[in-house]
Amino acid sequence: MLSTLVYRSRLRGEITTEQLAALDRQARADNEARGITGILLFDGSHCFQLLEGPEAMVQEVYRRVCADLRHHHVVKLLDDYAPGRKFGQWGMKLFDVRAQPPEQADALVRRLVQDTALPAADRAFKLIRAFASGRWRDHAVAVPDAASWTFERRPTPFRDAGPQVYSSTACQFALQPIVDASTGQVSSLEALIRSASGGPPQECFDRIPRDQLHRFDLESKRQAFELAAAVGIGACRLSINLLPASLVDMPHAVDHLVEQIRALGLAPQQVIVEITEEEALSHFGAFQAAIKRLRAAGIGLAIDDFGAGFAGLSLLSKFQPEKLKIDRMIVTGIHADGPRQAIVKAVVECCRSLGITTVAEGVETFDEWCWLRAAGVDLFQGFLVAKPRLNGVADVVWPVPRRGAAATAALTP
Repeated sequence: MLSTLVYRSRLRGEITTEQLAALDRQARADNEARGITGILLFDGSHCFQLLEGPEAMVQEVYRRVCADLRHHHVVKLLDDYAPGRKFGQWGMKLFDVRAQPPEQADALVRRLVQDTALPAADRAFKLIRAFASGRWRDHAVAVPDAASWTFERRPTPFRDAGPQVYSSTACQFALQPIVDASTGQVSSLEALIRSASGGPPQECFDRIPRDQLHRFDLESKRQAFELAAAVGIGACRLSINLLPASLVDMPHAVDHLVEQIRALGLAPQQVIVEITEEEALSHFGAFQAAIKRLRAAGIGLAIDDFGAGFAGLSLLSKFQPEKLKIDRMIVTGIHADGPRQAIVKAVVECCRSLGITTVAEGVETFDEWCWLRAAGVDLFQGFLVAKPRLNGVADVVWPVPRRGAAATAALTP
């Protein structure tokens, strides 16, 4: 099967014309031996390459590029299949666009349509044209160099509690910090349900009769509020997860929730209810009334796992939450994934224009944190900065610039 892969990378250090030519000769020979054709562009700092050939060989070359220490900030822009080669008669051709004015570079790329089987409407052509003209930089974010950062442990001002704080033995909760990108301080805590023995959530829900699920979902939040009070949440905010149907099907659900909050010495304004996009849209007609009651009581709303389902933009057009949490499936590996980068940048810009706070969920690597922070995400949640702790709050581990390290950054869209 014929595969087409496009990536962009930043080269470490300076490279002369002679060094670039030698690199091109070596790459050309390696690619020819693997049956790979395509095009390589260089603009003085970044490489852009289209590889086409047998899928296994294309993926092998890409893995070698990712492992090559001369390349960093490698971003995959396109990974697709095609019925035939577009650069078959060229082999692998190099274009050095360093000395080319943008208009000449654009004209050069336009000639590709005449010289190859590359249609002007093709995605690959549009990506090549954007790189050659330099327009890709208009949509890029400056990602800091990992070598200039280190990690700092920041103790949180909360007490540890135990299972004895709960008035019911049906479940326990773990608390996970959500951290402000601008300060590295805890913005809020998310209460994550656990089984009675501290096990995973499914272990807890498997024991609940189906017709009692929504009642349990609502009433179990008392334990979350009990834990928040026991650890000394103070003025910090608390996020809880609720099924929209729990607010719709249970009589006086919002009033009951407010009573639970106040009974534990908390204020409704401290609480944020998280709902997933699919759940909210499937019950949206009835859920609208619950939204009004929640907001009238001062309780905040967040869309959880945004991007995991198919309802995201449709739901966002119907109501605008206080927070939008970008799903971990989009966040994972985002530093190397061009399509997901474009999606998240658009979501961040949309939320900024609507006054919605963005949260990145499931952040587990420094590279992910770097890209998301540079893209303007407001809050971070994930194992990189703080893991959930049963009946307590873990310390925050936060990236900080190294003392004396030069501030360097690479552009990546």
